[in-house]
Amino acid sequence: MTTFELFFDLVYVFALTRVTAYMAHEHSAMGVVQGMLLLALLWWSWSAYAWLGNQARADLGVVRAGMGLAMAGIFVVALAVPEAWHDTDGGLDGPLVLAGAYLFVRCVHLVLYGFLAGGDRELRRQVAVSWPPVLAGGGLLLAGAAIGGGAQTALFAAAIVVDWGVVYATARHGGWRIHSAEYFAERYNLFVIIAIGESLTALGVGASELPVSVALIVAAALGVGVAMGLWWLYFDLVTHLVARRLDEAGKETRLALASSAYGVGHFPIVAGVVLVALGLEGVVAHADSDHGLGWFYAWVLCGGAAVYLAGLLLFGWLAVRVWGPFRLAALVVVIAWAPAAAALPPLAALAGVVVILGALAALETWHFAELRRTVRD
Repeated sequence: MTTFELFFDLVYVFALTRVTAYMAHEHSAMGVVQGMLLLALLWWSWSAYAWLGNQARADLGVVRAGMGLAMAGIFVVALAVPEAWHDTDGGLDGPLVLAGAYLFVRCVHLVLYGFLAGGDRELRRQVAVSWPPVLAGGGLLLAGAAIGGGAQTALFAAAIVVDWGVVYATARHGGWRIHSAEYFAERYNLFVIIAIGESLTALGVGASELPVSVALIVAAALGVGVAMGLWWLYFDLVTHLVARRLDEAGKETRLALASSAYGVGHFPIVAGVVLVALGLEGVVAHADSDHGLGWFYAWVLCGGAAVYLAGLLLFGWLAVRVWGPFRLAALVVVIAWAPAAAALPPLAALAGVVVILGALAALETWHFAELRRTVRD
């Protein structure tokens, strides 16, 4: 990776923070659904540029200029997130600005790819095939932004299905190129780190208006424990296995693996982390409360952990056709913990999630010790 790509990722750090804040402000199931739709748009745009960086260096020439434009576009998307469904009086129409900026980012990506394709006829054909779903998806976004309300939610979801679905279907056996498997895996690993970093940021946001107290310190320590558990379950073993599988795969298998295990399989992983971050923010904000955590924060905290584990299971299956029985069991347990978490004080609710993730990490560390040594060697 280049330092320019790390710079590029910073706008996504800001965007994830805005999405988490949006869901916290809405404080409802529909707000979470809308936040996940916004996250899907961000994820798909970032993933597109991760593929682009595998075609040519991101910090040179026209690619750097184009990605600079894309950074500005994503920053505008992030600025418009609080008004994504509810335009504020005065200024420009927030939903239309968000939809237009996102379409701009997607178009810049395809223009750059078309330029870089050069004499590669197969790659040029793949870029040409990608234009219709991108424009159709953009049209659905603009239509939803103009109509608003429930129709906007439905049209945003349809836009994601059209853009994501058609491009994914054509990418699995299409003309995209992955010149470096190591680079490709590293880029996706970095985005998971960005998402986990958002969980730590959420701890700070939740504590921003509270005095330092024993309860706050305990909440912070437990929150870091959750973030550590998320990191451990992804980076300790599975990412090494899949990266090696990607490196050893032939051209067509590599494309299918990259588009499915990384392009699709990583979204629930990232979504789970963002939901956990939202739950952590709520726990820290009410760290000294003796009342129950409540259904909203309990379900986003436990549900986020469950989505994360489901994403890891999907990632493992798509990449190496292996289900993780321990992770499946932990997924069931963390869902079962949600009703108790809603009734228990915030610190007790969070402690239960830490115990579940910690026990899973410890069990896998022991059970897969020999495999881990082999893979790392």
